[in-house]
Amino acid sequence: MKREGQIKVDSENLFPIIKKWLYSDKDIFLREIVANGCDAIKKYQSLCTIGEAENDGAKPRIDVILDKDAKTLTVKDNGIGMTEEEVEKYITQVAFSGAQEFIEKYQDKTDAEAGIIGHFGLGFYSAYMVSDTVEIDTLSYQKDAAPVHWSSDGQSTYEISDGERTEKGTTIIMHISEDGNEFCDSYKLRSVLKKYCHFMPYEIYFTCVQEDLKDGEKPETSEQKPVNITQPLWLKAPKDCTTEEYEDFYRELFPDINLPLFWIHLNVDYPFNLKGILYFPKQTDKLQVMPGEIKLFSNQVYIADNIKEVIPEFLMLLKGVIDCPDMPLNVSRSFLQNDGEVAKISRHITKKVADKLVSVFKNERKEYESYWDDICPFIKFGCIKDEKFYDRMKDIILYKNLEGEFKTFSDLPKTDDNKVYYVSDSALQAQYIKMFQDNGLDAVILEHNIDTHFVTFLEYKENGLKFVRIDSEIGEALSAKDDGNDDKSANEELINIFKEALASDKLEIKVQALKNSDTPAIITINEYQRRINDMNKLYGNMFGADNNKAQETLIINSSNETVANIWNFDAETQGLLCRHIYDLAVIAQRRMSAEELQGFISRSVQVMNLLNDDDNEEDEEEN
Repeated sequence: MKREGQIKVDSENLFPIIKKWLYSDKDIFLREIVANGCDAIKKYQSLCTIGEAENDGAKPRIDVILDKDAKTLTVKDNGIGMTEEEVEKYITQVAFSGAQEFIEKYQDKTDAEAGIIGHFGLGFYSAYMVSDTVEIDTLSYQKDAAPVHWSSDGQSTYEISDGERTEKGTTIIMHISEDGNEFCDSYKLRSVLKKYCHFMPYEIYFTCVQEDLKDGEKPETSEQKPVNITQPLWLKAPKDCTTEEYEDFYRELFPDINLPLFWIHLNVDYPFNLKGILYFPKQTDKLQVMPGEIKLFSNQVYIADNIKEVIPEFLMLLKGVIDCPDMPLNVSRSFLQNDGEVAKISRHITKKVADKLVSVFKNERKEYESYWDDICPFIKFGCIKDEKFYDRMKDIILYKNLEGEFKTFSDLPKTDDNKVYYVSDSALQAQYIKMFQDNGLDAVILEHNIDTHFVTFLEYKENGLKFVRIDSEIGEALSAKDDGNDDKSANEELINIFKEALASDKLEIKVQALKNSDTPAIITINEYQRRINDMNKLYGNMFGADNNKAQETLIINSSNETVANIWNFDAETQGLLCRHIYDLAVIAQRRMSAEELQGFISRSVQVMNLLNDDDNEEDEEEN
């Protein structure tokens, strides 16, 4: 026999869940209560617009009042207010959305949805995260409405009676619990208001009845300036904003001593509503990618920082704000729903950023070049993360050559076999740079940590292109032409002398005549193995210990006079000179270890002693 029944929810079991798990951060309760006040004001203004309510001329405002002695926190608004029937409907029926019903009722008469952000039911109950008891005093805008008082200790019962409020609007009185004692501190409340309510659309005034004053401070009253900015810069049309306003707004948002390089002002009405300002900050560390911070808002209500579903990962290197009322937020506004719509928003933001960069490149090329060292990590990171972004950026990515000139991809200095030589450390690779320049060759400077990944990405995207670090190989352009007198047996003997002196099985040794005769030897390092070595340094030996040392090759320059005369010395002196020649090659290629540096200093002293011995022998012969 089948039976049907109705599932019942026991509020005694539901309340602890709402209080503990609905919101991830206690601070958010104040955002919810103040945002509900903004909703109430917005509803009243919307009704006045369509003639459903008479405008009383009162300036919209919200007051937040802390009474430390009474341990109460009060939030008052002069919005639409509620009747007793509405209190019963919106407050006692948990999760009933007053905002949703209002929109459905007036959707054909007004743009009520713009600015109506709250699910009053659950949002209101966030007050119990910090309160033992919550009271409501409210008076509806409707003529002949009676004031209503409601109170509950957050259990399964409530009391409702005649209220005392004489002006339309709603007052929420929170009796702070022991767990919420931190919110009896005025400085704590100010910081919470600044974080969550800084750009809410109606003026918010904070008053502490017993103010904690620092030396010389005067107590604040509700007559002083509001704690928020009701018209943030992102609401203005870009054409109406000045450079000074953009810079001042940046300082308002972020504690950064450096001004931003430039910015992108987003102002989108279709296919969704999106506004915001993204700033390109000056990078203080030229080697590391410094993280940014993008604050996400919905109808001027702060949601969170750096929500990855809306803001692509690489855009998080920027700083700024994005306000998107069309975001499908859940009731706590902390998480997103509907991945398809969110993905569209994310793609549109990426496109707008790309369009702005292309515009700056085309119309302000010199300015763009002056920004390049700061913005290149962001652009390169974006290209690696989003190939569509690379397709948009490819032609405006800049590469600085050895002369300090900026080249685009099509102008890269490529060899006949489609190789591009690059420098990863100008100071350390100075000798190789000089050899290139002396022989009329060019290379590009890629010194940021992200370039290790970026060159690999470019090789993947651009078929046949190969990036080779300037010290990875000695190409034909640096090798002297074969004059036919190459003595292979002599070269083999020279290699054996060096092998015996250096006593290294892992070091590969070659003899080659170079165009530059001043350098006795250079070291080259296998490009592929070196990249793995770089990755290991960045990511903690992720490719295994066997790959932790890239293959080095010592190229002995047979065109060098010291190398050519090495046969004229005894075996001991030959060994000393071979070690010294190798040391010089190491210094030009990489940083020496402490042990290597100590050996180099010791051998340098011995070499100087050899010169002194030669001088003494000459003096004796003269005498």
